[in-house]
Amino acid sequence: MAESNEFYVRFWGVRGSIACPGPRTMRYGGNTSCLEMRCGDNMLIFDAGTGLHALGTRIGQGQRLRADLFFSHTHFDHICGFSFFGPAFLPDNELRIWAGHLLPDRTVREVLIYLMMDPLFPVPIDTMRAEMSFRDFTAGDTLNPDNRVNIRTAPLNHPNGATGYRVEFEGQTICYVTDTEHFPDQIDDNILGLIEDADIFIYDSTYTDVEYPSHVNWGHSTWQQGARLADEANVKTFVVFHHDPDHDDDFMDGIATDVARARPGSVVAQEGMTLRP
Repeated sequence: MAESNEFYVRFWGVRGSIACPGPRTMRYGGNTSCLEMRCGDNMLIFDAGTGLHALGTRIGQGQRLRADLFFSHTHFDHICGFSFFGPAFLPDNELRIWAGHLLPDRTVREVLIYLMMDPLFPVPIDTMRAEMSFRDFTAGDTLNPDNRVNIRTAPLNHPNGATGYRVEFEGQTICYVTDTEHFPDQIDDNILGLIEDADIFIYDSTYTDVEYPSHVNWGHSTWQQGARLADEANVKTFVVFHHDPDHDDDFMDGIATDVARARPGSVVAQEGMTLRP
C-alpha cells in the first residue's frame, strides 16, 4: 500500500490560560490548547489542554493508535487534558511524549506523574496501559519521529521556558509557536529563523497591542506582532491562536476582521478547523 502524503493541522483547543466553555465562546471554542497534525500515516499531537479529551473521544477504541505528543511547555492549561486522554488507558496503543524545556532540573515523566498524583487525581499514571515512552530534549534540537517527518525546535520567551516547533513534511511546513512574549524593541530571531517561508504559522496572539501594556511579563504576545513576524518571515498563512478566555465570540469576530484587513489570508483558529498547506 502506498504511503499517504496528506498533511494537515486540526484544532481541538484554541484558548489560553483556562477553559471557558459556554454560550459566549461557542463559535471559536472554549477548550485549551491542543492540535492534531497528520503527516502521512503519522499522528502528531501538540499540547494536552482540555481539547485533548475531545480528540481522544474521536479516536475512540476502533483501531490501534500510535502517536507522538509534543508539549510546548507544561503549564497547567497545556497539560490538564492528559489525564483524560482515553487512548492512553488502552494497552494496544503507543504514545511517545516529548518536551524541550524541562532539562536538566526535571523530566516530562516526572511532571505527568505529579499531575496524576494523590490527592490531585484519583488514579496514578501507572493506570494508563498504553505503551508510553518519555523523550526530553533541549529546545533548539532537531527531532525525527519518523524518517519522513523533520521537526526543528526553538526556545521561546515564556516563564519556566517553552518550545516552538517547525514541522516539515514532503516539502511543506507548519509552525506551532505558543506560549511566547515578544520583545518590544526587536523581532525575536529564534522565532524568525524557525518560521521562515512557512506555509502555516500558528502564533500566541493572546492580546491585542492595546491590551498588551497591562500584561507585560505575563509571557504572551499579540496578533499584531504575529502579523509582523509573518510578514518578516514570508509566511503564507498566519493563524491567530491561544485566545484570551475573556475574549468572547464577538470580540474574536473583531480580531478576525482586523487581522484579515492587516494581512489578507490570515485566519483566527476555531475548534474543529482544519488547515492544509
